[in-house]
Amino acid sequence: MTTHKINIAEKLAGFTERWAPRRIARVNDYEVKVARLQGEFVWHTHADTDELFLVVGGTLTLHLRDGDVVLGPGEMYVVPRGVEHCPAADEEAQILLFEPAGTANTGSEGGERTREPVDA
Repeated sequence: MTTHKINIAEKLAGFTERWAPRRIARVNDYEVKVARLQGEFVWHTHADTDELFLVVGGTLTLHLRDGDVVLGPGEMYVVPRGVEHCPAADEEAQILLFEPAGTANTGSEGGERTREPVDA
């Protein structure tokens, strides 16, 4: 994919679409993705994998059935496999995701909000 340094801010500046992850690197069988989020996503789970969220800009709330996790720039949270969650952002948030290649952004739910990541 790439053998040079990657500027995350530049990758995020290259698109404006929300809830549409962009792949910026691969690490073994994992993909590193960036995304812009605003509004509320769908409740979903990933039965076979954890999901790492790292906030680059803005504020991201991860709604969990037992309480919310609010993340600001430079903060991250790992949603354990099988835990139902719903990402949300009142204002736009920019995030970095780290998950196995082929992981659907809507996990178990599927539907019209499912997006295959494209290269940034």
